[in-house]
Amino acid sequence: MDLHARCIRLLAFISLAPAAQPLAADTISLADLDLTHLHVAGWSAPRVDLSFNGKPLSIGGRKFERGIGTRATTTLWLELDGRAERFSGWVGVDDAATAPNAAIRMVIVGDDRKLWESGVMKRGDAAKPIDVALGGVRSLLLTVLHPAEPNAQNFADWADARFTYSGAAPRAVNAPREGAVILTPKPPAAPRINGPRLYGGRPGHPFLYRIPTTGERPITFAADGLPAGLRLDSTSGILTGSTPPRGKHVVTLHARNSHGATTRAFEIVSGDTLALTPHMGWNHWYAHYNRITDAMTREAADVMVKTGMADVGYSYVNIDDCWSHASPDVKRQPDQQRFGPFRDAAGNILTNAHFPDMRALTDYIHGYGLKAGIYSSPGPLTCGRYAASYEHEEQDAKQFAAWGFDFLKYDWCTYRQIAGTDNSLAMMQKPYRLMGDILKTLPRDVVFNLCQYGHGNVWEWGAAVGGHSWRTAGDLGGELNQIFAVALKNAEHREWSKPGAWNDPDYLQIGFIGEARTNGEPKPCPLTATEQYAFMSLWSLMASPLIFSGDMSRLDDFTLNVLCNPEVIEIDQDPLGECARVVRLSAETFLMVKTLADGSRAIGLCNQDEVSRDVTASWKDLGLSGPQRVRDVWRQRDLGEISREFKATVPRHGVVLVRMFPRRR
Repeated sequence: MDLHARCIRLLAFISLAPAAQPLAADTISLADLDLTHLHVAGWSAPRVDLSFNGKPLSIGGRKFERGIGTRATTTLWLELDGRAERFSGWVGVDDAATAPNAAIRMVIVGDDRKLWESGVMKRGDAAKPIDVALGGVRSLLLTVLHPAEPNAQNFADWADARFTYSGAAPRAVNAPREGAVILTPKPPAAPRINGPRLYGGRPGHPFLYRIPTTGERPITFAADGLPAGLRLDSTSGILTGSTPPRGKHVVTLHARNSHGATTRAFEIVSGDTLALTPHMGWNHWYAHYNRITDAMTREAADVMVKTGMADVGYSYVNIDDCWSHASPDVKRQPDQQRFGPFRDAAGNILTNAHFPDMRALTDYIHGYGLKAGIYSSPGPLTCGRYAASYEHEEQDAKQFAAWGFDFLKYDWCTYRQIAGTDNSLAMMQKPYRLMGDILKTLPRDVVFNLCQYGHGNVWEWGAAVGGHSWRTAGDLGGELNQIFAVALKNAEHREWSKPGAWNDPDYLQIGFIGEARTNGEPKPCPLTATEQYAFMSLWSLMASPLIFSGDMSRLDDFTLNVLCNPEVIEIDQDPLGECARVVRLSAETFLMVKTLADGSRAIGLCNQDEVSRDVTASWKDLGLSGPQRVRDVWRQRDLGEISREFKATVPRHGVVLVRMFPRRR
């Protein structure tokens, strides 16, 4: 057979052979992945093949054998390496959620692009199908969000959820880490006076104020127009004495060092109103819970001064729960030194062994020119089940004043068992009105913080019962990825924000914090760097109290840069006391617009989406006209003069914070 004939036969054989088949795609259930990487904010781990509360998976009456039960808010990051083909399954609110307002929204993001979202799904809605093409996607994010109240049984199921893939299987991974980029420049060597421009006190009461000043030490302080009865330590910058007679007293403060000098007007308003600007300081709760001690509290005061926090306006060092004796039924308290009699023979409340001398502690804090705060409840026990103030209100208030405390957080807690089924407004107000009236009779100023989680629209009456700030919602601990939702809800009450009356959306929880539901030891907070900047931006735009509740012994340069930017703090401490108004741009983006006392505007361009967004602030939305000088507040640099609108690309869960000044004529 010649060569030509052989080739013909070979070609014929090849043509008759079966064609090569593509490799069959594999599938893997989402429930079979390593779910230790799935983060459920503030709650226990997700359930495999069960609802979040352990019942069979069921959505709108339809049962499912496989899947994971979780709840809002959760995030799960997956690495696909571009080899996954599809993600499919069913989603919805699990039927085990009995709360009528249970609702969720589920979003899938791939490589910073939104691939799919469920829209709002409510209890009883039919399961919604997922079928998402993943060709080329390398990084995938599955999220469950809550459009309802955070604690409304927002149970969610990823039912029969599975990946189709070729090659390596999808892998659950830790969330990508952002670099902790420090945006705020170091303070210049020349002095700069920071903090509030006005200060309220009651006539004749003890006066204590540390002038917050950055710059290289030593700094020499002076004051013109200081009222009789007040004296200034020229080395420390601490003002002491007695609050002058009723009226407004304008003082000119001076600070000088080898690099320069500065002056600032400071108005002392003597009258009936305290907390003319939102309080700033530290509270131990989200770092130390039931481990707090005298030594930790003193250390917090030391660090507040040493790190420069006091130089930008932080002034309160506040003890939260667990300083008194614990009830015998407390389970999460292995420390026997925290148990003992609640009161002495005269009825005075007793501290536990970790607080041997409260007066010595407040003297130590006051020695820095800082203020001291304490905590109690109108019920028989605190939230942690420690001795509280029920039927000893006046005695305890006088004791707190005698110890030298300047701030009282009063937590609703076990007062519910006193109120019983009476949910009337009068009952809600009763314990706070009682304590508020008592505090006004004390021989020292005590700022009164109402911690009752927004019940009865407290923002409408908190000031009338003697409060200076009030929580507008539940604890933020464990729900940190809801800072945007919390801010939007808090801003709805903006009309009640004013000097001496502040809406409090809870503490700043960045740096090292403990897990809220287990009272865990401090560890790095779960927020990205962008989210931490957003946290501080939102709270400052809302004129919220700036109370840091992280571990003061583990502050790093990044955390201090977030907490201590004086231009951001100036927005919070503005004398007008205005909470920013919200301008909705889309479902995921909005503006926060705050008018400041000098006529400028502070603007937050906000993006709560899972991907970056371009956000535009038009002059119409901002209530502006004509050219504006725009300043990047975090970087402390001018961006030039702009007309008509300002645009910025805002990263995932980010806020671009600027200040706009009208052109000088």
